[in-house]
Amino acid sequence: MTRSWWGWGNVEDAVTGDEREELLNRVRLLLPDADLSKHEPPAVEDLDVPAPRVQAPEPLRHIMSDDLTDRVSHSHGQAFRDVVRMLHGQVENVPDLVVRPHDEQDVVDVLQWCTDNNIALIPFGGGSSVTGGVEPRDLKETYAAVISLDMARMDRILEIDPVSRAARIQAGAFGPAIEEGLRPDGLTLRHFPQSFEFSTLGGWLATRAGGHFATVYTHIDDLVESMRVITPVGPSESWRLPGSGAGPSQDRMFLGSEGTLGVITEAWVRLQDRPRWRTGASVHFDDYFAAVDATREIAQSGLYPANCRLLDPVEAILNAGTPTSGGVLVLGFESAARPMDDSMSVALDICERHGGTAPDGVRSTDSEQKRDGKDGKDGKGGNGAAGTWRSSFIRMPYQRDALAQSSMIVETFETACTWGKVEELRDAVNAAALAAFDELGITGVVSCRFTHVYPDGPAPYFGIYAGGTWGRTVEQWDHVKAAVSEVLVDHQSTITHHHSVGRDHRPWYDRQRSEPFARALQASKSTLDPSGVLNPGVLIDQKHS
Repeated sequence: MTRSWWGWGNVEDAVTGDEREELLNRVRLLLPDADLSKHEPPAVEDLDVPAPRVQAPEPLRHIMSDDLTDRVSHSHGQAFRDVVRMLHGQVENVPDLVVRPHDEQDVVDVLQWCTDNNIALIPFGGGSSVTGGVEPRDLKETYAAVISLDMARMDRILEIDPVSRAARIQAGAFGPAIEEGLRPDGLTLRHFPQSFEFSTLGGWLATRAGGHFATVYTHIDDLVESMRVITPVGPSESWRLPGSGAGPSQDRMFLGSEGTLGVITEAWVRLQDRPRWRTGASVHFDDYFAAVDATREIAQSGLYPANCRLLDPVEAILNAGTPTSGGVLVLGFESAARPMDDSMSVALDICERHGGTAPDGVRSTDSEQKRDGKDGKDGKGGNGAAGTWRSSFIRMPYQRDALAQSSMIVETFETACTWGKVEELRDAVNAAALAAFDELGITGVVSCRFTHVYPDGPAPYFGIYAGGTWGRTVEQWDHVKAAVSEVLVDHQSTITHHHSVGRDHRPWYDRQRSEPFARALQASKSTLDPSGVLNPGVLIDQKHS
């Protein structure tokens, strides 16, 4: 497989042929006036990229690269604005070198070289950031050079402790390799973000990534037993403990630090037995806020479904192909210990009290046997709206790229709020986005789904689909993003639930955090990275020139 230098995933998996035409036909139904002409990216060799400003020192030369494609591929993440700028060949922020350490000593040596020579160092996992977290933006005037620290060679599972169900894993390990390495022991980390195939353990830890599962262990934070981090002033390693009340958490300081305080090199993570029993259903509603009430009651019931994803009517038709007036709740339970049919039955009873129905029935599976006969009446059960949505979920980033090539603005906002704010927040986000469309003279729609649910509130995930103007779609998106982000902050809903702060969310993150905490974070940065070389501009202002 060949990784795309400009867009998501593998070149061979791009949206083409019938899939592309079907996708564009769905867009035409919603936005009949959109210009969907296709635009191709330039060839890498045609890009205007300045030569590296620094040469690798002899002791580190064997782990450093100045290859053009390598440098360009490490210059950006995978947000809509990243993809569109690459399509236009706008690669003004490119690292001078890419370094791939083989071991921790390499990390120490590279960090020391950068500290001694005023070189910015940006840790790089899989490059799937959607918030500008790995882009060397606005660093040319302050630093002599910029290095991208690609951790992919440090990718091993070093130890497995089956008694305590934990594993010591290097930070550069990608999601599929982790799961494949744990499979022989019947264990799983059970952390599956949408970027799973193209993201790493270190990236998850550095960004406090959220996984696919809707309740209980929703974030990587919950799965960390201990971490090892290399800082410019020395290594930091916490003890392996199931819990501790000994002061502020050492690991919590580095979780979500986005490469600004140190380089995460490995971690002990908590594992689970691989699930055997699964059951799923998709519940249709005629009234959206009745669906919200049902979802809230399930979240507060103690049932803890693995999946509890509420799709509003726009999301249901766009990504599940299901027309409803109130939306679809995608429900799922799984367990390594027992069948989950009773839990599903209770959840469906809750939905029924709020007017929900499951037209495709319930699908239950036992991985050690054939299906147990409790499928829906059509024999397919979960192959209805839930199955369609799951397939679409995997393809969404590729479809986003295809639409970006056709001048569409396709991007998301994710947040979290308490249950009492859901209706007001949804209305305000819709109003702000539609007003921004009007100001830009474009047409678009807004969708919403809950990606995670907690007893005290959901994590709404808003999708923007608009017919943009080729050559202006980044500027148009930035206008919509600013309008909606203002709404999130005004309603005291987080600027990000699981996508990190990066550079793109900084203006609103600065308003979300308190001033005393901002000062404490700055003091930590000054102590751990006194030369200010680690991922400058993320979370904390970079040093002054």
